[in-house]
Amino acid sequence: MPFSKLRPLFPYMKRYWKGFLAGTLAVFCTNGIMVQAPRLVQRIVDDLLHRGVDHRQLLTWCWLLVAVAAGKGIFQFLTRWVVIGISREIEFDLRNDLFRHLEALDFGFYQRTRTGDIMARATNDLNAVRTLLGPAIMYSANTVVFTLAALYFMLRISPQLTLWAFLPLPVASIIVQYFGARIHERFERIQAKFSDISARAQENFSGARLIRAYAQEDAEIALFERENLDYIKRSMPLARLMGMLWPTLEMLLGFALVIVLWVGGRQVLQHRISVGKFVEFNMYIAMLTWPVIALGWVINIFQRGTASMERIDQIMRQQPTIADDPALVTVPEGTPIRGEIEFRNLTFAYDFQPSLGDAKLSDRALSSTVQPGSAVLHNVSLRVPAGTSLAIVGPTGSGKSTLVSLIPRIADAAPGSVFIDGRPIRDYPLDTLRRQIGYVPQETFLFSATIRDNIAFGVEEATEEQVHRAAEISRIAHDVEGFPEGYLTMVGERGLTLSGGQKQRTAIARAVIREPRILVLDDALASVDTHTEDQILNRLREVMKGRTTIFISHRVSTVRNADRIAVLHHGTIVEYGTHDELLALNGYYTDLHDKQLLEEELETA
Repeated sequence: MPFSKLRPLFPYMKRYWKGFLAGTLAVFCTNGIMVQAPRLVQRIVDDLLHRGVDHRQLLTWCWLLVAVAAGKGIFQFLTRWVVIGISREIEFDLRNDLFRHLEALDFGFYQRTRTGDIMARATNDLNAVRTLLGPAIMYSANTVVFTLAALYFMLRISPQLTLWAFLPLPVASIIVQYFGARIHERFERIQAKFSDISARAQENFSGARLIRAYAQEDAEIALFERENLDYIKRSMPLARLMGMLWPTLEMLLGFALVIVLWVGGRQVLQHRISVGKFVEFNMYIAMLTWPVIALGWVINIFQRGTASMERIDQIMRQQPTIADDPALVTVPEGTPIRGEIEFRNLTFAYDFQPSLGDAKLSDRALSSTVQPGSAVLHNVSLRVPAGTSLAIVGPTGSGKSTLVSLIPRIADAAPGSVFIDGRPIRDYPLDTLRRQIGYVPQETFLFSATIRDNIAFGVEEATEEQVHRAAEISRIAHDVEGFPEGYLTMVGERGLTLSGGQKQRTAIARAVIREPRILVLDDALASVDTHTEDQILNRLREVMKGRTTIFISHRVSTVRNADRIAVLHHGTIVEYGTHDELLALNGYYTDLHDKQLLEEELETA
């Protein structure tokens, strides 16, 4: 069995070595008592045949058998309680560590890994590992200990008969190896397909409104049915393997019983062993039936568990590409920043890596290494003084969102190309940097919680006054007060119950309540009307006095009052200045201004 694949579990098992020691003692006690039952029966049978037994002696033997059964039951309970309990504890630790590790991974990992695939590993695979650590270990230990103990007493009865009884064992070993390898391989394929099914289900649940809008319910049901059918097709060969393994092992055990009856019966007739010892020997053979059957079940569990642990370890081996480097971090934790931002000769490219499902897994998701023709930003140099505002405009795909994502290190630029307060951005601990940045991404995400919880997200012990003030600034307060439950209104998954504008304003409130030194709005006002946009911007200008604000927009009305405006085109800054300065250039910004002015006039007409 591929025990080397269980190496990642060893640190978890080491934590509970005392529990495993107690479980081991319970296993020895259980089997030590259980192995005495055939010996008692042997004494009873021989006494009945040769010496005679009165009612008192018979009652004594009966009470001894009851005591053996009770002792076995008590220690068997303790074994299950301890070992299964430890498996639950390790499952708890492993799930926490997996979630903690997933929280530390960078955004690039989630760009290339399907949510359903992650969920399959965090649920189905984790459960398979837990079963391996509990029932599999317990039954394996019981099988080994009882077999060795039974073998000792069987050899004392008749070495020759024991040899004949264990004659099918080499064949069983070959069968176990043959089936084990194929179970492992097929279970890996089954789990991969389960990830596909989970991913499709998750996408359908998240995109339920779109599916209904395009009347694709039947088409999606058909696709899911095909995925599910493929899952069944992959599962059936495994079921056939397991269906063959247990009967094969039982058949070998049956051969052993036939051999024992023939050879042992002859030895009884020849008076080489007593009838009691023959009964005792057969009881040991009968009691070995379940361990032999359990062996096939344990093999299945081990193969499933090792395949699942390998899949979980794929995630655990992933290292965040964006993390604090102790050799570079020089700014003490919690140091306040003023908010000056500078990009120096910045060139940036995304390096897309394979997903977890691909054959070769890379540990890097995002990279600033520039590949020919793949750069998103080209030689960008830009300085935003602390306490000022910068607006960024440009056509779709020009690199605006990428540029602002480098500030909170959602993506990582090359060393020496992004600076905060004159220091390289990598000098700052990530926690210090991000706690002083309010970032509203282009795609608004709200948690399935109350509006209050969504606004207060990231601010520990936020007061009601702070929540209401942030809601007033983002102009969402009036809407919220109109809801029956006010700020305690549940927004549904991803803010399903709110409109696009309401979600964006809630996200702005979430950023404002942090009172950040730097506020980044990535097209965060696209879903609100012009009047509401003006109100939000006016309130933001009051709040962000002395703080740095960067916002992306396609509307000239949004950016015209910014201290500076940068025009980004094909990853390069082609124009830079104030609103009036850019209009005088008669370039891209002027075209955008004139086009939107004409649209407004047409709407008015």
